Amino acid sequence: MTDVVPVRNALISVSNKLGLVDFALALQTAGVTLFSTGGTRKHLEDAGISVEDIASYTGFPEMLDGRVKTLHPKVFGGILARRDKPEHMDAISEHDIEPFDLVVVNLYPFEATISRPGVTTAEAIEQIDIGGPSLVRAAAKNSSHVAIATCAEHYSAIVDEIQTHGGTRSTLRRTLAWEAFDHCSRYDRAIADYLRGESARGDFPPVITQSFRRKAVLRYGENPHQRAALYANEISTSANLVNAMQLSGKELSYNNLLDLDSALAIVRGFAQPAASVMKHNNPCGAATGQSLSSAVEKAMAGDPLSAFGSVLGLNRTVDLATAEMLCQPGLFIEAIVAPDFEASAVGLLTTKPKWRDNVRLMKVGRLEDPMPPLVQRYISGGILVQDADRQAAVPLQWKTVTAETVEDEVWDDIYFAWEMVKHVKSNAIVLASDTSLVGVGAGQMSRVDSVEIAIEKAAERSTGSVLASDAFFPFADSIPMAADAGVIAIVQPGGSRKDQDVIDACNDHGIPMVFTGRRHFKH
Repeated sequence: MTDVVPVRNALISVSNKLGLVDFALALQTAGVTLFSTGGTRKHLEDAGISVEDIASYTGFPEMLDGRVKTLHPKVFGGILARRDKPEHMDAISEHDIEPFDLVVVNLYPFEATISRPGVTTAEAIEQIDIGGPSLVRAAAKNSSHVAIATCAEHYSAIVDEIQTHGGTRSTLRRTLAWEAFDHCSRYDRAIADYLRGESARGDFPPVITQSFRRKAVLRYGENPHQRAALYANEISTSANLVNAMQLSGKELSYNNLLDLDSALAIVRGFAQPAASVMKHNNPCGAATGQSLSSAVEKAMAGDPLSAFGSVLGLNRTVDLATAEMLCQPGLFIEAIVAPDFEASAVGLLTTKPKWRDNVRLMKVGRLEDPMPPLVQRYISGGILVQDADRQAAVPLQWKTVTAETVEDEVWDDIYFAWEMVKHVKSNAIVLASDTSLVGVGAGQMSRVDSVEIAIEKAAERSTGSVLASDAFFPFADSIPMAADAGVIAIVQPGGSRKDQDVIDACNDHGIPMVFTGRRHFKH
């Protein structure tokens, strides 16, 4: 591979013109002849830059509303010719073809187009680029002799190399080449996903091909001996941790990101101001309230011992009252994720408490953005894909199966407990009171063990609480424990062969039980 290739001719055809004028001026100053197409050529000429028109160079005009403009042998011959093969150079010379040493192309904005509300299929199809990917692939294939720039982030490196070395070096050209093929791959994937969705909405795709761009190398993974990195799905439109703006604090860890993502998932499910307290990827506190500060105060009281060093998820802008509550002595918060933070709240959280500028404040934007409909988990040899467990609860379809009925004032706690239990690892039991989490039993092999742990965590607060179970009770043995702890209502899916035994036990203890008909396992 040739090390330094002088740049004498550059072909420029871009949709995104960010930074293009400065780049083109730098190339022109370096003596590079610029060739360009209609819209790009006009943009550069309006800036006072001299540009050769591709149509004049090829002798063939743009046609079909711009669908055909660079698809010509005088363009592709100049890109694909190998400078180290005399027969190639003789061939392009014979046909008056200029060799192109640099190709600058970014593709039609297909993804931006389909993200617009109400966009039609016809509008989307017009943004499927044909000539652009062909130019990119041709230049990347011939990276021994041609540099390819597919985004504005490449411009400064190319200019630096031309100014420092008199041309592009092989290491840069090779890097640009693989990034170019990656760029085309992601572009084609977006088109394929869109067209598949238009023809087969709701189906699982026969093939899943995804592209993620590395955003950060983390200090380590779950443990110090494990390496870790964070990758971003560039087409994700929902409010999320990967695209969040970090307002303060040190670098996020692997475990921080997992906990914050789970904390955010919990508060998305509530229309009222809500707060969740996450520790080791299970909620140790959560609540709703009339205000965000009251929700946070109730959530932090759920398990104060576990809440030390936790992360928080909030579904409202963090205001001064909430910040003041969090700055009380004795609290230590690792990170907070919320739609936004008032400036006064940021100032207080990063200056007043002992942890000050260590706390990570993550602004994710509006939570109304859609969540992905499918979730994936890696297993050895492949991935599992399923619908996200995000279907809204429908209390009107629930059934009270005991002789004892639920008091009206208890329904808010039943709904809250049922919403919470789907965020706890199975076997999951939660106790709720005053729309706040007071006890959690998570990840146990026996449901009886989970009940015992939840009651132990709640202590005296179990009196008057509601118990939710993510799956049916296989036996009635948990009911006497719940009754002795003061539980006043139970909500569960039902569906066990022993359902009647469980119902009878509730009737014996005067506890109303509600069947939802839906399970919420979380493994």
